[in-house]
Amino acid sequence: MNSMGNKFRLSLFGESHGTALGIVADGIPAGLPLSKEDFTADLERRKWGEYPELRRGTTPRKEADEPIILSGVLNGRTTGAPIAIIFENKCQRSKDYDNLRVAPRPGHADFVAQKKFNGFNDIRGGGHFSGRLTLNLIAAGVIAKKILSATLGEKVRISAKITEIGGCAHQSEWDTIINGAIEEKDSVGGIVECTATGLPVGLGEPFFDSLESKIAHLAFSIPGVKGIEFGAGFACTKMKGSEFNDLIINADGTTSTNNSGGINGGISNGNPIVFRMAIRPTASIAKEQQTINLISGKVEPLQITGRHDACIALRCPVIAEAVTAIALADCL
Repeated sequence: MNSMGNKFRLSLFGESHGTALGIVADGIPAGLPLSKEDFTADLERRKWGEYPELRRGTTPRKEADEPIILSGVLNGRTTGAPIAIIFENKCQRSKDYDNLRVAPRPGHADFVAQKKFNGFNDIRGGGHFSGRLTLNLIAAGVIAKKILSATLGEKVRISAKITEIGGCAHQSEWDTIINGAIEEKDSVGGIVECTATGLPVGLGEPFFDSLESKIAHLAFSIPGVKGIEFGAGFACTKMKGSEFNDLIINADGTTSTNNSGGINGGISNGNPIVFRMAIRPTASIAKEQQTINLISGKVEPLQITGRHDACIALRCPVIAEAVTAIALADCL
């Protein structure tokens, strides 16, 4: 489904090369200050990536990404009604995707989407499966951050960063790794870590609405995310209980370590929420690959054209922040 949430309800729509894409968000308190300028900083971070010196690793497609607020805001304040926002698509090159109906891209959703929707799916730019739809998540995240600030105060902080690209944790080497992938007509993946601080004890509900479940659900909605871990994550399998357990050293719940990533029993414990996402290498690469020709039934060479990211992880930190804010807003 393209809708989710209980207290903060979100629906999204659109395709990469359609007329527009957007969101409808409900459950927003009246009176929150909100203008299109509030979206600018996060939309720019998504567009250009987190590191200016690595912009060559992001797609050459450049859209204005200007939010058009259709409802729910009057005179710079939310009205309490659902907020509808759209983003127009004006920089399409749909011809780059003409052959993908017959020759699906390895690693992409082309094949499964065609089978699931009987060939009626929009193939242009990946259609509804495109990373362009993360614009909608950013827009919803901006609204969610407003709700968090209004409810919990300005002490709440959500920030994300890249910790690894192409298997390397040293930022000084990322430019070389990305440029190497571009020269090879290939792509690389990465790891993004997100932290949320200033949160109270008690966010999240057992059993199926645990805070980890909500964050993970949204995180896996980001195209390209293939894994998530909280706190010590998979490293905890190599630890003993006495090493993993976070000792409580204060009556407010402060712990000496944070191996649980700020969550126990699916409920926030007052310590920083910390999680990491594994971002796969971009599926669309210029390097020649093999794929099935759905008409001839034969495996044939595939040459993908178009404008694609060499490293989609570059644009994911702000998206990680957005989905975290959405999940937290839905827990208030």
